[in-house]
Amino acid sequence: RFSGTFVGNAESTSPAAAPSTPAAAATLPAVPTIPVVPTVVGVPNTVAEGVLNPSEVKPPASGTRKARVLYDYEAADSTELALLADEMITVYSLPGMDPDWLIGERGNQKGKVPVTYLELLS
Repeated sequence: RFSGTFVGNAESTSPAAAPSTPAAAATLPAVPTIPVVPTVVGVPNTVAEGVLNPSEVKPPASGTRKARVLYDYEAADSTELALLADEMITVYSLPGMDPDWLIGERGNQKGKVPVTYLELLS
């Protein structure tokens, strides 16, 4: 048998709690109940799901930077870009992407590159 106490308080004073008067209800903003998934024009949904196909990714209109490669890096798979020390590449990030990685471009080649192997320039 359950006791008469419950976890949680129906009379919560948090901003998300339901207002107690109709006047208060009119002043509070509506809280969305449907999850929102951010999308970016030109970026396929596969990027948001964690799968990157570099040939489908387009660079953002702004936000690209030059980077100098600090160390040689051998790509682990076809989604990554192999790097040679002291070369210059263009890099940018995509929404939802792991912050330890950037998209790198060299000529017509592109792929994920680890941030720790790069010196980001202005």
